[in-house]
Amino acid sequence: MTAVVGARMLDGVRQWLAANGTEPTPARVAEALRAQGRILGDAEVLGAAEQLRSELVGAGPLEPLLADPSVTDVLVSAPDRVWVDRGGGLELTQVSFRDPAAVRRLAQRLAAVAGRRLDDARPWVDARLPDGTRLHAVLPPVAVGSAYLSLRVVRPRAFTLAELVAAGTVPPGGERVLRRLLDARLSYLISGGTGTGKTTLLSTLLGLVGPGERIVLAEDSAELRPDHPHVVRLESRPANQEGVGRVGLDDLVRQALRMRPDRLVVGEVRGAEVVHLLAALNTGHEGGCGTVHANAAADVPARLEALGTAAGLDRAALHSQLAAALSVVLHLVRDRAGRRRIAEVQVLERTPSGLVATVPALRWGERGFVRERGWPRLSALFAERGAGA
Repeated sequence: MTAVVGARMLDGVRQWLAANGTEPTPARVAEALRAQGRILGDAEVLGAAEQLRSELVGAGPLEPLLADPSVTDVLVSAPDRVWVDRGGGLELTQVSFRDPAAVRRLAQRLAAVAGRRLDDARPWVDARLPDGTRLHAVLPPVAVGSAYLSLRVVRPRAFTLAELVAAGTVPPGGERVLRRLLDARLSYLISGGTGTGKTTLLSTLLGLVGPGERIVLAEDSAELRPDHPHVVRLESRPANQEGVGRVGLDDLVRQALRMRPDRLVVGEVRGAEVVHLLAALNTGHEGGCGTVHANAAADVPARLEALGTAAGLDRAALHSQLAAALSVVLHLVRDRAGRRRIAEVQVLERTPSGLVATVPALRWGERGFVRERGWPRLSALFAERGAGA
Protein backbone atom coordinates (compact mmCIF):
# COMPACT_ATOMS: atom_id res chain seq x y z
CA MET A 1 0.00 0.00 0.00
CA THR A 2 2.75 2.45 0.91
CA ALA A 3 4.44 1.80 -2.46
CA VAL A 4 1.25 2.87 -4.29
CA VAL A 5 -0.05 5.48 -1.90
CA GLY A 6 3.15 7.35 -1.23
CA ALA A 7 3.96 10.33 0.96
CA ARG A 8 3.35 12.90 -1.80
CA MET A 9 -0.03 11.42 -2.65
CA LEU A 10 -1.05 11.35 1.02
CA ASP A 11 -0.01 14.99 1.36
CA GLY A 12 -2.27 15.86 -1.56
CA VAL A 13 -5.18 13.97 0.00
CA ARG A 14 -4.54 15.62 3.36
CA GLN A 15 -4.56 19.09 1.81
CA TRP A 16 -7.75 18.36 -0.13
CA LEU A 17 -9.52 17.13 3.00
CA ALA A 18 -8.36 20.20 4.97
CA ALA A 19 -9.52 22.56 2.23
CA ASN A 20 -12.92 20.90 2.06
CA GLY A 21 -13.34 20.46 5.80
CA THR A 22 -14.21 16.75 5.61
CA GLU A 23 -13.34 13.60 7.53
CA PRO A 24 -10.98 10.96 6.03
CA THR A 25 -13.73 8.46 5.20
CA PRO A 26 -13.03 5.98 2.38
CA ALA A 27 -15.49 7.81 0.11
CA ARG A 28 -13.85 11.18 0.76
CA VAL A 29 -10.36 9.75 0.31
CA ALA A 30 -11.42 8.25 -3.02
CA GLU A 31 -12.81 11.65 -4.04
CA ALA A 32 -9.58 13.34 -3.03
CA LEU A 33 -7.55 10.84 -5.03
CA ARG A 34 -9.72 11.39 -8.09
CA ALA A 35 -9.16 15.15 -7.70
CA GLN A 36 -5.45 14.42 -8.07
CA GLY A 37 -6.09 12.32 -11.15
CA ARG A 38 -5.43 9.06 -9.27
CA ILE A 39 -7.64 6.04 -9.73
CA LEU A 40 -6.93 3.28 -7.22
CA GLY A 41 -8.61 0.03 -6.25
CA ASP A 42 -10.67 -0.47 -3.11
CA ALA A 43 -7.77 -1.94 -1.12
CA GLU A 44 -5.53 1.05 -1.82
CA VAL A 45 -8.29 3.54 -1.02
CA LEU A 46 -9.07 1.78 2.27
CA GLY A 47 -5.37 1.64 3.11
CA ALA A 48 -4.97 5.35 2.44
CA ALA A 49 -8.08 6.13 4.52
CA GLU A 50 -6.79 4.10 7.47
CA GLN A 51 -3.35 5.69 7.28
CA LEU A 52 -4.84 9.18 7.17
CA ARG A 53 -7.26 8.43 10.00
CA SER A 54 -4.35 7.20 12.09
CA GLU A 55 -2.33 10.34 11.35
CA LEU A 56 -5.21 12.76 11.88
CA VAL A 57 -6.96 11.34 14.95
CA GLY A 58 -4.86 8.41 16.17
CA ALA A 59 -1.25 7.83 17.14
CA GLY A 60 0.05 7.67 13.58
CA PRO A 61 2.86 5.15 13.03
CA LEU A 62 2.78 4.28 16.75
CA GLU A 63 -0.74 2.84 16.68
CA PRO A 64 0.29 -0.78 15.96
CA LEU A 65 2.76 -0.62 18.87
CA LEU A 66 0.19 0.80 21.29
CA ALA A 67 -2.29 -1.87 20.19
CA ASP A 68 0.17 -4.67 21.05
CA PRO A 69 -0.96 -6.04 24.44
CA SER A 70 2.62 -6.95 25.37
CA VAL A 71 3.91 -3.37 25.03
CA THR A 72 4.15 -1.29 28.21
CA ASP A 73 6.12 1.72 26.92
CA VAL A 74 6.68 3.40 23.54
CA LEU A 75 9.57 5.88 23.34
CA VAL A 76 10.44 8.13 20.39
CA SER A 77 13.88 9.74 20.52
CA ALA A 78 14.25 10.53 16.79
CA PRO A 79 12.20 10.01 13.61
CA ASP A 80 13.98 6.70 13.02
CA ARG A 81 14.47 5.74 16.66
CA VAL A 82 11.26 4.29 18.09
CA TRP A 83 11.68 1.95 21.05
CA VAL A 84 9.28 -0.31 22.93
CA ASP A 85 9.39 -2.20 26.19
CA ARG A 86 7.59 -5.53 26.34
CA GLY A 87 8.74 -6.32 29.86
CA GLY A 88 12.21 -7.52 28.87
CA GLY A 89 14.01 -4.23 28.31
CA LEU A 90 13.98 -1.71 25.46
CA GLU A 91 13.83 -2.92 21.86
CA LEU A 92 14.41 -0.81 18.75
CA THR A 93 11.50 -1.19 16.30
CA GLN A 94 11.25 -0.82 12.54
CA VAL A 95 8.70 1.99 12.93
CA SER A 96 9.82 5.41 11.73
CA PHE A 97 8.51 8.88 10.94
CA ARG A 98 9.16 10.79 7.74
CA ASP A 99 10.97 13.66 9.47
CA PRO A 100 11.21 15.53 12.78
CA ALA A 101 8.22 17.66 11.80
CA ALA A 102 6.04 14.53 11.75
CA VAL A 103 7.08 13.67 15.30
CA ARG A 104 6.30 17.23 16.41
CA ARG A 105 2.85 17.15 14.76
CA LEU A 106 2.00 13.88 16.50
CA ALA A 107 3.18 15.18 19.88
CA GLN A 108 1.08 18.34 19.52
CA ARG A 109 -1.99 16.43 18.35
CA LEU A 110 -1.80 13.98 21.25
CA ALA A 111 -1.38 16.88 23.68
CA ALA A 112 -4.47 18.55 22.18
CA VAL A 113 -6.42 15.29 22.57
CA ALA A 114 -5.44 15.34 26.26
CA GLY A 115 -6.68 18.94 26.49
CA ARG A 116 -3.19 20.37 27.00
CA ARG A 117 -1.09 22.98 25.27
CA LEU A 118 2.22 22.08 23.60
CA ASP A 119 4.07 24.75 21.63
CA ASP A 120 7.20 26.90 21.68
CA ALA A 121 5.94 28.85 24.70
CA ARG A 122 5.15 25.65 26.64
CA PRO A 123 7.53 23.05 25.15
CA TRP A 124 6.68 20.05 27.34
CA VAL A 125 3.58 18.27 28.52
CA ASP A 126 2.73 15.49 30.98
CA ALA A 127 -0.85 14.31 30.55
CA ARG A 128 -3.21 11.36 30.24
CA LEU A 129 -4.92 10.46 26.98
CA PRO A 130 -8.62 9.47 27.00
CA ASP A 131 -7.77 5.75 26.87
CA GLY A 132 -5.56 6.09 29.97
CA THR A 133 -2.21 6.14 28.16
CA ARG A 134 0.30 8.40 29.94
CA LEU A 135 1.84 10.98 27.58
CA HIS A 136 5.05 12.93 28.05
CA ALA A 137 6.46 15.05 25.23
CA VAL A 138 9.21 17.64 24.85
CA LEU A 139 9.66 19.90 21.81
CA PRO A 140 12.85 21.43 20.35
CA PRO A 141 14.88 23.42 21.14
CA VAL A 142 14.56 21.98 24.66
CA ALA A 143 14.65 18.55 23.00
CA VAL A 144 17.72 18.43 20.78
CA GLY A 145 17.15 17.42 17.16
CA SER A 146 13.60 16.11 17.39
CA ALA A 147 10.58 16.12 19.62
CA TYR A 148 10.72 13.35 22.22
CA LEU A 149 7.68 11.23 23.02
CA SER A 150 7.15 8.85 25.92
CA LEU A 151 3.93 6.84 26.08
CA ARG A 152 3.15 4.60 29.06
CA VAL A 153 0.41 2.12 28.17
CA VAL A 154 -2.14 1.34 30.87
CA ARG A 155 -3.51 -2.19 30.71
CA PRO A 156 -7.31 -2.37 30.64
CA ARG A 157 -7.15 -4.88 33.49
CA ALA A 158 -4.73 -5.63 36.29
CA PHE A 159 -2.47 -8.66 36.30
CA THR A 160 -3.58 -11.46 38.55
CA LEU A 161 -1.27 -12.57 41.33
CA ALA A 162 -0.77 -15.86 39.51
CA GLU A 163 0.36 -13.94 36.41
CA LEU A 164 2.91 -11.99 38.44
CA VAL A 165 4.25 -15.24 39.88
CA ALA A 166 4.48 -16.71 36.37
CA ALA A 167 6.26 -13.58 35.12
CA GLY A 168 8.78 -13.78 37.97
CA THR A 169 7.77 -10.52 39.63
CA VAL A 170 6.68 -12.47 42.72
CA PRO A 171 8.89 -15.45 43.69
CA PRO A 172 7.38 -18.92 44.13
CA GLY A 173 5.32 -18.97 47.31
CA GLY A 174 5.60 -15.21 47.68
CA GLU A 175 1.90 -14.77 47.02
CA ARG A 176 1.15 -16.17 50.48
CA VAL A 177 3.15 -13.37 52.11
CA LEU A 178 1.36 -10.73 50.04
CA ARG A 179 -2.06 -12.11 50.93
CA ARG A 180 -1.13 -12.10 54.64
CA LEU A 181 -0.01 -8.47 54.26
CA LEU A 182 -3.44 -7.54 52.93
CA ASP A 183 -5.37 -9.68 55.40
CA ALA A 184 -3.48 -8.05 58.28
CA ARG A 185 -4.49 -4.59 56.95
CA LEU A 186 -0.93 -3.33 57.40
CA SER A 187 -0.09 -0.01 55.75
CA TYR A 188 2.62 -0.34 53.11
CA LEU A 189 4.48 1.47 50.36
CA ILE A 190 5.80 0.00 47.13
CA SER A 191 9.14 1.57 46.25
CA GLY A 192 11.37 1.38 43.22
CA GLY A 193 12.70 3.27 40.25
CA THR A 194 10.84 4.36 37.13
CA GLY A 195 9.43 1.43 35.15
CA THR A 196 10.00 -1.20 37.82
CA GLY A 197 6.32 -2.13 37.98
CA LYS A 198 5.16 -0.31 41.11
CA THR A 199 1.74 0.59 39.68
CA THR A 200 1.32 -2.90 38.24
CA LEU A 201 1.97 -4.59 41.59
CA LEU A 202 -0.23 -2.13 43.49
CA SER A 203 -3.14 -2.69 41.08
CA THR A 204 -2.84 -6.44 41.59
CA LEU A 205 -2.72 -6.19 45.39
CA LEU A 206 -5.74 -3.88 45.50
CA GLY A 207 -7.66 -6.44 43.49
CA LEU A 208 -7.16 -8.90 46.37
CA VAL A 209 -8.84 -6.62 48.92
CA GLY A 210 -12.16 -7.97 50.19
CA PRO A 211 -15.15 -7.05 47.99
CA GLY A 212 -16.92 -5.43 50.93
CA GLU A 213 -14.22 -2.76 51.32
CA ARG A 214 -14.28 0.68 49.70
CA ILE A 215 -11.05 1.69 47.97
CA VAL A 216 -10.47 5.40 47.33
CA LEU A 217 -7.63 6.23 44.91
CA ALA A 218 -5.88 9.60 44.71
CA GLU A 219 -3.59 9.87 41.68
CA ASP A 220 -1.82 12.47 39.58
CA SER A 221 -2.69 10.39 36.54
CA ALA A 222 -5.32 7.64 36.73
CA GLU A 223 -3.15 4.59 36.06
CA LEU A 224 -4.27 2.11 38.73
CA ARG A 225 -6.71 -0.50 37.41
CA PRO A 226 -7.60 -2.76 40.34
CA ASP A 227 -10.01 -5.58 39.62
CA HIS A 228 -12.34 -4.68 42.48
CA PRO A 229 -16.07 -3.94 42.67
CA HIS A 230 -15.87 -0.79 44.83
CA VAL A 231 -13.24 1.67 43.63
CA VAL A 232 -13.55 5.46 43.78
CA ARG A 233 -11.01 7.36 41.64
CA LEU A 234 -9.80 10.91 42.16
CA GLU A 235 -7.37 12.54 39.72
CA SER A 236 -5.39 15.75 40.11
CA ARG A 237 -5.73 18.64 37.68
CA PRO A 238 -3.09 21.14 36.52
CA ALA A 239 -3.66 24.86 36.47
CA ASN A 240 -5.22 26.31 33.33
CA GLN A 241 -3.50 28.79 31.03
CA GLU A 242 -4.37 31.61 33.44
CA GLY A 243 -2.60 29.73 36.23
CA VAL A 244 -5.71 28.91 38.25
CA GLY A 245 -7.79 25.82 38.90
CA ARG A 246 -5.02 23.50 40.05
CA VAL A 247 -6.08 20.51 42.15
CA GLY A 248 -3.10 18.75 43.73
CA LEU A 249 -2.67 15.35 45.30
CA ASP A 250 -2.74 16.92 48.76
CA ASP A 251 -6.21 18.30 47.94
CA LEU A 252 -7.33 14.86 46.76
CA VAL A 253 -6.10 13.12 49.91
CA ARG A 254 -8.03 15.59 52.06
CA GLN A 255 -11.19 14.94 50.05
CA ALA A 256 -10.63 11.18 50.09
CA LEU A 257 -10.66 11.18 53.88
CA ARG A 258 -14.24 12.49 53.78
CA MET A 259 -15.36 9.68 51.48
CA ARG A 260 -15.30 6.87 54.06
CA PRO A 261 -12.39 4.90 52.62
CA ASP A 262 -11.63 1.44 53.91
CA ARG A 263 -8.36 1.61 51.99
CA LEU A 264 -6.86 5.00 51.18
CA VAL A 265 -4.45 4.76 48.23
CA VAL A 266 -2.07 7.43 46.92
CA GLY A 267 -0.87 6.42 43.48
CA GLU A 268 2.51 8.07 43.94
CA VAL A 269 3.69 9.88 47.07
CA ARG A 270 5.87 12.74 45.90
CA GLY A 271 4.82 15.97 47.56
CA ALA A 272 2.83 17.64 50.32
CA GLU A 273 0.28 14.83 50.27
CA VAL A 274 2.68 12.78 52.42
CA VAL A 275 1.66 14.88 55.44
CA HIS A 276 -2.05 14.18 54.98
CA LEU A 277 -1.45 10.51 54.17
CA LEU A 278 0.58 9.89 57.33
CA ALA A 279 -1.99 11.77 59.38
CA ALA A 280 -4.77 9.64 57.89
CA LEU A 281 -2.94 6.39 58.58
CA ASN A 282 -2.58 7.51 62.19
CA THR A 283 -6.31 8.13 62.64
CA GLY A 284 -7.81 4.72 62.06
CA HIS A 285 -7.39 4.33 58.31
CA GLU A 286 -5.66 0.93 58.25
CA GLY A 287 -4.38 -0.77 55.15
CA GLY A 288 -3.49 2.44 53.34
CA CYS A 289 -0.85 2.19 50.65
CA GLY A 290 0.84 3.87 47.72
CA THR A 291 4.04 4.01 45.71
CA VAL A 292 7.19 6.09 46.07
CA HIS A 293 10.33 6.50 44.00
CA ALA A 294 13.42 5.25 45.83
CA ASN A 295 16.65 3.49 44.93
CA ALA A 296 16.28 1.00 47.78
CA ALA A 297 13.83 0.17 50.55
CA ALA A 298 16.31 1.54 53.08
CA ASP A 299 16.06 4.96 51.37
CA VAL A 300 12.29 5.27 51.84
CA PRO A 301 12.37 6.97 55.30
CA ALA A 302 14.83 9.57 53.99
CA ARG A 303 12.69 10.10 50.88
CA LEU A 304 9.56 10.65 52.99
CA GLU A 305 11.52 12.90 55.34
CA ALA A 306 12.56 15.11 52.42
CA LEU A 307 8.96 15.33 51.18
CA GLY A 308 7.58 16.04 54.64
CA THR A 309 10.17 18.70 55.39
CA ALA A 310 9.39 20.45 52.10
CA ALA A 311 5.72 20.42 53.13
CA GLY A 312 6.49 22.08 56.48
CA LEU A 313 6.61 19.05 58.79
CA ASP A 314 9.70 19.00 61.01
CA ARG A 315 11.91 15.94 61.12
CA ALA A 316 10.96 14.71 64.58
CA ALA A 317 7.24 15.03 63.90
CA LEU A 318 7.51 13.23 60.58
CA HIS A 319 9.38 10.28 62.04
CA SER A 320 6.88 10.04 64.89
CA GLN A 321 4.03 9.93 62.39
CA LEU A 322 5.92 7.51 60.17
CA ALA A 323 6.64 5.09 63.00
CA ALA A 324 2.94 4.81 63.83
CA ALA A 325 1.56 4.98 60.29
CA LEU A 326 3.63 2.69 58.07
CA SER A 327 4.63 -0.93 58.59
CA VAL A 328 6.09 -2.44 55.42
CA VAL A 329 8.01 -1.48 52.28
CA LEU A 330 8.00 -3.68 49.17
CA HIS A 331 10.90 -2.77 46.90
CA LEU A 332 10.89 -3.52 43.16
CA VAL A 333 13.86 -3.59 40.79
CA ARG A 334 14.56 -4.44 37.16
CA ASP A 335 17.40 -6.85 36.59
CA ARG A 336 19.86 -6.59 33.71
CA ALA A 337 17.53 -8.59 31.48
CA GLY A 338 14.78 -6.03 32.10
CA ARG A 339 12.66 -8.35 34.27
CA ARG A 340 10.78 -6.76 37.16
CA ARG A 341 10.78 -8.43 40.55
CA ILE A 342 10.21 -7.81 44.25
CA ALA A 343 13.80 -7.54 45.43
CA GLU A 344 13.07 -7.19 49.14
CA VAL A 345 10.43 -6.73 51.79
CA GLN A 346 11.39 -4.58 54.76
CA VAL A 347 9.65 -3.62 57.99
CA LEU A 348 9.93 -0.24 59.67
CA GLU A 349 11.10 0.22 63.23
CA ARG A 350 12.03 3.17 65.39
CA THR A 351 15.68 3.41 66.38
CA PRO A 352 16.94 4.61 69.81
CA SER A 353 17.57 8.01 68.21
CA GLY A 354 13.85 8.35 67.52
CA LEU A 355 14.25 8.09 63.76
CA VAL A 356 12.62 5.39 61.66
CA ALA A 357 14.71 2.87 59.74
CA THR A 358 13.87 -0.14 57.61
CA VAL A 359 14.89 -3.68 58.54
CA PRO A 360 15.20 -6.42 55.87
CA ALA A 361 12.59 -9.13 56.42
CA LEU A 362 12.58 -10.99 53.09
CA ARG A 363 14.74 -10.89 49.98
CA TRP A 364 14.34 -12.31 46.53
CA GLY A 365 15.24 -15.96 45.96
CA GLU A 366 14.80 -18.15 42.89
CA ARG A 367 12.86 -20.70 44.94
CA GLY A 368 11.02 -18.20 47.10
CA PHE A 369 11.59 -15.37 49.54
CA VAL A 370 14.63 -15.79 51.78
CA ARG A 371 14.03 -14.76 55.38
CA GLU A 372 16.17 -12.01 56.91
CA ARG A 373 16.57 -10.67 60.44
CA GLY A 374 13.36 -8.63 60.24
CA TRP A 375 11.17 -11.65 59.47
CA PRO A 376 10.22 -12.35 63.13
CA ARG A 377 8.91 -8.78 63.42
CA LEU A 378 6.92 -9.05 60.18
CA SER A 379 5.56 -12.45 61.21
CA ALA A 380 4.56 -10.99 64.59
CA LEU A 381 2.71 -8.15 62.88
CA PHE A 382 0.79 -10.70 60.82
CA ALA A 383 -0.06 -12.71 63.93
CA GLU A 384 -1.17 -9.62 65.89
CA ARG A 385 -3.63 -8.79 63.11
CA GLY A 386 -4.95 -12.35 62.79
CA ALA A 387 -3.35 -13.05 59.41
CA GLY A 388 -2.48 -16.75 59.66
CA ALA A 389 0.34 -18.56 57.94
